[in-house]
Amino acid sequence: MTQDLVVYAVFILYAVGMLMGFGTVLTWVERKQAAVMSDRIGANRAYVRIPFTQIKLVWWGLFHGIADGIKMLVKEDFKPRTYDWYAYAVAPWVVFTPVLLVFGVIPFGGMLDPGLLFPSLAEWFDGRTYPMQIAQIDAGLLIIFAFSGLTIIGAMLAGWSSANKFSLLGGLRAGSQMISYELVMGLTVLGLILIYGTVDLDSMVRQQSGMVLGGLPAWGVVLQPFAAVLFLTAAIAENKRIPFDLPEAESELIAGYFTEYSAMKMGLFMFAEFIEIAIIGALFTTLFLGGYNLPFMNDAGFTFPWGSVVEMSHGAVVLTQVLTFLVKMLLVCSFQILIRWTLPRFRYDQVLAFAWKFMLPLALVNLVVTAVVVWSHQGGLQ
Repeated sequence: MTQDLVVYAVFILYAVGMLMGFGTVLTWVERKQAAVMSDRIGANRAYVRIPFTQIKLVWWGLFHGIADGIKMLVKEDFKPRTYDWYAYAVAPWVVFTPVLLVFGVIPFGGMLDPGLLFPSLAEWFDGRTYPMQIAQIDAGLLIIFAFSGLTIIGAMLAGWSSANKFSLLGGLRAGSQMISYELVMGLTVLGLILIYGTVDLDSMVRQQSGMVLGGLPAWGVVLQPFAAVLFLTAAIAENKRIPFDLPEAESELIAGYFTEYSAMKMGLFMFAEFIEIAIIGALFTTLFLGGYNLPFMNDAGFTFPWGSVVEMSHGAVVLTQVLTFLVKMLLVCSFQILIRWTLPRFRYDQVLAFAWKFMLPLALVNLVVTAVVVWSHQGGLQ
């Protein structure tokens, strides 16, 4: 139907714009946060001058991200002399595209009723309601792992196709590291699947709207705190961020698997990394921080345990849910960047040993304990 196409086109434009915006802003956040932690001013040279005046708008270095984008677009695209041209050209897109696609199954708000939001269009929408999620797929969590696995192929393609020993070593490192930590991520999420009984992300979020333990929100981080730590650690390693940046390792491999890339092709690799920070923030928010939920909030407003009710219009509820999701997502992104500037880099053998000898056993223990607790609550041994 035309109404459905319009709504989902808006959802897609919002998702792409939001992720691109996050990718741009996070480049600035990383620079300024690093500057604050190092007691420096940070990037502040790029500016926009108001025409016919000498007034320069610096805005705390916000224009540096724009300047970097322009630089990537106009730089000469150097290519190695001997390389596989097809794989070399495809690899950046194999890394970049799945990162955007992952957000398609993440719910970023509750139920949207366009007729209530825009009364003049109520007759046209005829009572249709839409969950604020681009693709309503029951197996949403499985789709996320399927798409994230494609980025492994892109990194390895880039390393192999460049015909450079540093790139090849970076590609091999990327493949083995990403596979190792994706396994840990999958095992940590299994605990949530046992608790919520579904792999549908929207259903998981809705089940996190209640309260547990006498007043705590029923968020995944409350029910699975150990899994939350393991998941976030593995996700940072999956994104190849410090202290897990051995596939790039500037001091060892120049730039790792994208050493031979320049101009916008290199920009795609770097931009994908920052967008993936946002995706990790969105996924962690969905699985462990209640998604778009606030404690005591429902589709009509807030209902508190002591009987107080705060009614809200449908537009206010939708806006609150979207902003709640974005704020939680931004906080998780900022925490990832904080870790970027506080921890040293591991050796490569330590990175893999950490995954297989430390995190994997802990994830298995967490899964077994969760399974036993869920089984006992469901009437085991009765």
